[in-house]
Amino acid sequence: MLDPNWVFLSAALGLAGSVRYAVATMTGAAQPNLVTWVLWAAAPLIGFLAQLDAGVGLPAVLTLAAGVGPLVVIVAALATRHGRARIGSFDVACALIAGLALAVWLGFDAAPVAVIFAVGADAAAALPTIRKAWRDPDSENLLFYVLVGIGATITLLTLRAWSPSDWAFAVYMLTLCMLLVGIVTTRRGSLTARAAR
Repeated sequence: MLDPNWVFLSAALGLAGSVRYAVATMTGAAQPNLVTWVLWAAAPLIGFLAQLDAGVGLPAVLTLAAGVGPLVVIVAALATRHGRARIGSFDVACALIAGLALAVWLGFDAAPVAVIFAVGADAAAALPTIRKAWRDPDSENLLFYVLVGIGATITLLTLRAWSPSDWAFAVYMLTLCMLLVGIVTTRRGSLTARAAR
């Protein structure tokens, strides 16, 4: 196990990835789905507050960074108008599911349950970006997902307690990052091969 203070490196990696994604957004190299990114800011920030209430301690720093980072990307997207704001029925459905999950856990007085619902809301919010990454892999910035995934791994290696409040958000973030890196890498390769034919 790593010293718990390593979570600060984990958070720094996530924030560095967000800043990199924001820069890519400002130059037009990345086009974030604003439905996903707004919910990616809200769910972790709520999850962070629930983790504080549950007494999670330093591992909650990763969750805080996971909420602050998307705010940076949202500001970059809105300032440059490089975000994708076309909202279709799929985006609305995902936003409603994420919003419902957040509303449900806000009604509970149990912080561990709140963390699980925050993870569920964040996962529902990720669906439009997963779909966008499949359809247009060049619209995503891989470095963001790699850095956040490394940060989640570091956080998991610092855990001393293994209640869901402690590990759920980090495991979810690592899984999501691995999924998106896999989708973007695979799709870029297949689209390049198809174009070469």
